[in-house]
This record gives sequence, C-alpha cells and structure tokens, in this order.
Amino acid sequence: MDLVILDLEWNGSYSKKVHHFVNEIIEFGAVRINDKLNVVDTFSVLIKPTIGKKLSSHIADLTHISNDELKSYGDDFMAVCEKFKRFSQDSVILTWGTSDILTLMDNFSYYTGDSRIPFLQKYCNLQEYCEYSLDMHDPSAQLGLSTCAEALGIDSSGKELHRAYADAMLSLSCLTRVYEPERFSGYVVDADSDFYGRITFKNKVLTDLKNPKIDNSKLYMVCDECGIRAEQLTHFKMKNRSFNARFRCPKCRKIFIGKLTIRLKYDGIEVRKKLIEEKPKDFLSDN
Repeated sequence: MDLVILDLEWNGSYSKKVHHFVNEIIEFGAVRINDKLNVVDTFSVLIKPTIGKKLSSHIADLTHISNDELKSYGDDFMAVCEKFKRFSQDSVILTWGTSDILTLMDNFSYYTGDSRIPFLQKYCNLQEYCEYSLDMHDPSAQLGLSTCAEALGIDSSGKELHRAYADAMLSLSCLTRVYEPERFSGYVVDADSDFYGRITFKNKVLTDLKNPKIDNSKLYMVCDECGIRAEQLTHFKMKNRSFNARFRCPKCRKIFIGKLTIRLKYDGIEVRKKLIEEKPKDFLSDN
C-alpha cells in the first residue's frame, strides 16, 4: 500500500456562522510514495477562503501566501478534497503530528456537519514514529519537523518551510532516514470509531484524589536506589497540579519528595511518578 504524506496550512478566521474562530485550511500539499519510498505523485493546491476574507498578517508573513494568490488561484475546499480523495485513494495518510488531521476534521465538520474524513482509511502520525525512532519522545514537548530534520543531519536551510508541499517533502526526507517497514507498520492505525474517539479525546489532569477513577493502591513510590517500596510519611498535598508527599526508604533510610501527576487519558488513568531530593523548604507537614 502506498503512503501519502499530507501537510496543510491554515488561517485563523472568525466565523459568524458558529460564533468562534475556525482554522480555515488555505493550502494542501502532499507527496505519494510507494513501499520503496519512491515518489509516485505530488499534490499542491491553494484553497480560496470563505470563512475569513483576509489572511492574518502572521500567516501571510509565515507562508508568504498573499490574499491575491488565494483569490486568483484558490479552489473551493470541497472540490480540493474531492481531488485529494482521488490522489490518496488506497493509501496510508501520514501527517506530522495530529494538528493537521484535527484541523481537517474541523473543516469537514464546518462545511458538512460531519467531522469524519471520507478519504481517510488508514493513518500514521509521522511525528510520533520519528520521535520513538530517534529516542526523542517527550510527553511535555513534541518534536518539531525542523528539529527532527536537524537531528537527522538534513539541511533544510534555504527551503520554503511553512508551505504545505515543502513541509510534506521535508517530512519525507525525515521518514527516509528512519524507515523500517516492519516497525513502521506498528504505527499505522485504521481510521475507525476508536481512532476518532482517541484523536479527539482531551487528556485531563485530575486534582482530586477522591475521584472514583483513581486506583489508590497505585499511589506509591519506590526508592530509586534500593528498588523497594518506600514508606509514606505525610499525606499528599496538591502543588502545581501534582500531588506531593514525603517518603522514606525502609532500607537506606533516604527521605525524598514523591511527586505524582495523574491524568485521565482515553485508555484510562495514567500516573506519572517522580522522586525529588528533599530540601528544607520542601518539608510538607500534615497540618
């Protein structure tokens, strides 16, 4: 099955129809490749905006797309989607991160009332694949395309970045450096109901330990030196959206601050744990 790397550019426009801002897509750029990563076809189309009549100065400066270009050469959104449907037929669609797919869903919802993307059958988050391939996955900071290219020794200077087709081609350059067919296949998912539920689910930090979704038996810390469960000395207290308490290792007698961050995710509760060396100002009392 071929792969299609898709990149989008959009403009934040206020819609009187829905009474909020919409990231209105103004450009599609894509490259279709076969299982050998050879380019089969390319796609680059401007879209004439209908929600916002004028590009924001930020987007105009970033993309170097002008309002005159969109008016003169832009096509209707649904017409472009129909063309892209034919272009991407029977392929896995890849995007760098999920922002483009979510924006595409929002645009479909705006124009059709349905957020399902008719030409999306199989999907891969290329950013995630590259992050894990490079051992650069960080839940608190996503890997940028330019940063990934730099890490892979790809020279992106002089290239027309922040244009859809150019970014799709740079994404291809990154994929080429880390592509392992068998491992890559593990990142390809079906665009079914579970996919849409997962991609639109908003993770939430839980700040109440009485929440019935939290399994209190998992709220413990392990000494990083001895590898055994530590004794909890104080009750948990909320600090910066995390729970903090004092712990002591029963073996080495080390005292430390245990920090728990609890998130409600699509698959359930995630508890992240961190040990912090105790300092006098960190002392937590039970009062």
